[in-house]
Amino acid sequence: MFKKILLPTDGSKNSERAGERAIDIAELTGADIVVLYVVETNYLQSPRLANYRVDLFDELREEGKKVVEDFKANLEDKKCKGICQNVNLTTEIKEGNPYNVILETIAKENIDLTVIGASGRHGLDRFLLGSVTERVIRESKSPVLVVP
Repeated sequence: MFKKILLPTDGSKNSERAGERAIDIAELTGADIVVLYVVETNYLQSPRLANYRVDLFDELREEGKKVVEDFKANLEDKKCKGICQNVNLTTEIKEGNPYNVILETIAKENIDLTVIGASGRHGLDRFLLGSVTERVIRESKSPVLVVP
């Protein structure tokens, strides 16, 4: 069935709910879960940010580390309560355009299933399918489970 599940996160509530479903599936199938956070670097290309690019990137990467560790700890505490012994959660932080990085990760790591929140941190996304999620659904070569 599933051996490897990708769980992209931005630290949002939708990501948390997706994480809970990923754990449910991993418990049933014995799959490993890869928690992925993507540091979006596209907007750092602006010439106005040239003097601050390195510092901003370092700050974004540190924020990513914190989001991933908090997300993992919260998910393990909230969902597992110490009983998810058969679920192996690993974390990765990558840089680039989120949907491209997610799709590349799916291909390179032979992901069997991606479990993703319907939308991220943006307010309007509560009513719409997030643009990253939509692109991943359209372009993924493996199944994608979208969690509202």
